[in-house]
Amino acid sequence: MKVEIFSDVVCPWCYIGHHRLRQAVGLYEGDVEVTHRPFQLDPDGVSSGEPLLSALERKFGGAARVTQMTGHVTGVAAQDGLDLRFDRAVAANTFEAHRLIWLAGRAGRDGDMADRLFRAHFTDGLDVGDPATLATLAAETGVEDTGDGAEQVRAELARARTLGVRAVPLFLFEEKFAVSGAQPVETLVAALREVEARTAQERTVRVPGGEDCDDGACAV
Repeated sequence: MKVEIFSDVVCPWCYIGHHRLRQAVGLYEGDVEVTHRPFQLDPDGVSSGEPLLSALERKFGGAARVTQMTGHVTGVAAQDGLDLRFDRAVAANTFEAHRLIWLAGRAGRDGDMADRLFRAHFTDGLDVGDPATLATLAAETGVEDTGDGAEQVRAELARARTLGVRAVPLFLFEEKFAVSGAQPVETLVAALREVEARTAQERTVRVPGGEDCDDGACAV
């Protein structure tokens, strides 16, 4: 079964969704081919080394509101064994990070590259928009940065817009069944089984209630 996950490496719910999908694939009885697709919450974002909390406070109206939002998602992530350190995180443009994921995908390593970028941003406090940082992360993951992929990432971002993707994470099964939000592992396993049973039907599987990041904003 083919599963595409649309996400951004600076989206906390995408990190949780990425982690849960990996678990779900391990529990599912069939074969699954997962491909990571790019989505940018802030296409005009600048990698200037600004602390993420400062950017969030400016965007969402102060420290108290941001503390509430980050505390919620940090608690959810901790239950999944993920360490989100918003006090370390750096605001970044993610286009080049997505290009590395695309490059890694040519060798079937896009999941590993995405995982390393998520950890770099949310746990290690690294700037995932910085060229030197990205070069180090690519080398750590065994990805050779040939400089290719920019055109392909732009095309995939355009495809996401054409498909109407406005919030991430979004899981697209067999190019026709969609599940949105950071769903629980058991829900994703059930979705895999349901899609297997419905591959001949032309309708979308929609599972309500998952938390996500909207286009242009992320209420973490």
